[in-house]
Amino acid sequence: MLRAADPAFTTPELGAPGRPTPLIVHLIYQLGVGGLENGLINLINHMPPERYRHVIICLKNATDFHARIKTPGVQIISLHKEEGKDWGHYVRLYRTLKQLQPSVVHSRNLACMEGQLLAAAAGIKRRVHSEHGRELADPDGQNRKYKLLRRLLRPLIGHFVTVSKDLEQWLIKSIKVVPARVTTINNGVDSVHFHPRLGPAAAIGPPGFMCDDAFVIGSVGRMVDVKDFAALVQAFLLLLGNDATAHQRLRLMIIGDGPCRSQCLTLLQEAGLAERAWLPGWRDDIAQLMRSMDLFVLPSLAEGSSNTILEAMASGLPVVATKVGGSIDLVQPGWTGALVPPSSPDLLADAISHYLRIPGLAQRHGVRARLHVLAEHSLPAMASAYLAVYDALLPLGR
Repeated sequence: MLRAADPAFTTPELGAPGRPTPLIVHLIYQLGVGGLENGLINLINHMPPERYRHVIICLKNATDFHARIKTPGVQIISLHKEEGKDWGHYVRLYRTLKQLQPSVVHSRNLACMEGQLLAAAAGIKRRVHSEHGRELADPDGQNRKYKLLRRLLRPLIGHFVTVSKDLEQWLIKSIKVVPARVTTINNGVDSVHFHPRLGPAAAIGPPGFMCDDAFVIGSVGRMVDVKDFAALVQAFLLLLGNDATAHQRLRLMIIGDGPCRSQCLTLLQEAGLAERAWLPGWRDDIAQLMRSMDLFVLPSLAEGSSNTILEAMASGLPVVATKVGGSIDLVQPGWTGALVPPSSPDLLADAISHYLRIPGLAQRHGVRARLHVLAEHSLPAMASAYLAVYDALLPLGR
C-alpha cells in the first residue's frame, strides 16, 4: 500500500501497441467494509484489465478489505486525512493527482467531491462523480450547505453516476444537473458466490442459539445510526412478546460492527432475550451465513442502492426493507418482499410476521427475488455500463 509521497506509476503500462493503458483514479473516503467500497471492488474486479488501469486514493486509509481486489496491479494510496479540517490532505491530494495525471478522476459521495476542484487544478480534464447514498445528517438531500457545495462543484464534473433513480432525480431537481450528464447504473451482485441454500440450514451461532424449526431473521451492514438496527431489534422483541409461535421459533442474526452494536446488545439483554439473537460482529463468511437466514431485513433511515439487499436476493431470500432511497427500486412489495416506513418497529414487526405465519411465502418471494437479480443486477452488466461512461469521456484513440 502506498502513501501519498511514494512514487507511483511513473512508467505507464501499454494497452494498444504504442499507447499507454488509460488510468482511472477512484477517489473514496476510506477503503473499509461498506456497500460503496464493495461496489468499487466488484467494478475493478470485473472490468477488462487491458482497458483501464486503476488507482484507489483513500482520503483516510485502507483496511484489510482491500484483499478482495483480484485484479493485479491495482495501487492504493492513503492520504491519512486527520479528523475535521485537515488542510494538509488537500496538498497531498493535489500533488498525488499531479504526479499520476490519470485519464479520469472518479470521486464518490460528498466527502470526496471537493477533490474535483483539486483534480481540475492538477490539469485532469475528465472527471466523474458518483452518488451512492446520503448522509444521516441529510437523509433527504435538502441540507442547504451541502446543496450549495454540490451546486458550486457541479460545473467541474463532466458526468454524474447514481446507483438509483431516486438519487438521479434528486441530482436533476435539487442540484440542477443537466439530465444528459447523469447516468444511473444498477449495482451488481455475484450470483455465483451468493446462491440459495441447497440443503438444510447449517448450524450457526453459539450453542443454544438455533432450535428445531427455527425461523432466522437476518441482516448485514455497518452498525451505524443510519442503518437503524435498533428498530429491527425492537421489532424482534415485539414479535417475541406478542406471538407464542414467534417466541418459540424466531431467531435474530445481525452481521456487522460499529458504534450501534452495543446499543442493540443492551436492548436484547435488558429484555432477557439475548440468547435468541446472535450479533457476532463482522464476518468474512457472509454468503454462507445468508444461506442460514429465512428472511432478510434492512431497517435503514436512508439508502442508496443496497449491496446487501442484492446479496440477500441472490441468496434466494425475501427482503423486508424500509421505504427509502434505492430500496424502493430493489424490493417489489407483495412479489419479492415488503416495504415499510422507516423508524416504525411495529410495522416492521407486522411485515416480518407475515413470513412467519404464511407457509411457503418466504420461499416464493425468495425465488422471485433471485430471478430479478439474475435479470437486472449482473456484475458484467454493471461493469459494461461504467466502461461506457469512461469511454464516452475519452477521445477516440485515448
